[in-house]
Amino acid sequence: MESGMPLSGGQRALIRESWQRVSGSPVQHGLVLFTRLFDLDPDLLPLFQYNCKQFASPQECLSSPEFLDHIRKVMLVIDAAVSHLENLSCLEEYLCNLGKKHQAVGVKAESFSTVGESLLYMLEKCLGAAFSPEVQEAWSKLYNAVVKAMQRGWETLPEGD
Repeated sequence: MESGMPLSGGQRALIRESWQRVSGSPVQHGLVLFTRLFDLDPDLLPLFQYNCKQFASPQECLSSPEFLDHIRKVMLVIDAAVSHLENLSCLEEYLCNLGKKHQAVGVKAESFSTVGESLLYMLEKCLGAAFSPEVQEAWSKLYNAVVKAMQRGWETLPEGD
């Protein structure tokens, strides 16, 4: 975790409490996240190809078994971050490698701001009135710390790779 933006004990509690309400239905909530992502940036759809198959629509992608597996993996990464709030640095190598993998398949670092917006949207839809400005700020801090670690994976790749 960046030392300049540590999460307070209260923020960690808000994250844990809100995640408990989401984590019971990871695919359902992940579908909300990715539906929003494709609404905000339809150009991301071609990044998701399985067996060289190009999806004709976001709905086709969102209903494919391979993509549902990707949603499960994304939700597991969020779960790992929530589980390690006191020591996010233990996930540093994993997140750095995850960043490298995303770069290798053509994800641009700028796309992570849209993913973050989609994550907050999903949390707001799931939590309703419990999605307070304090919850939003806590999640934003956590997400930014995760993305910074992933972006370090970009920086470790040699030029031209």
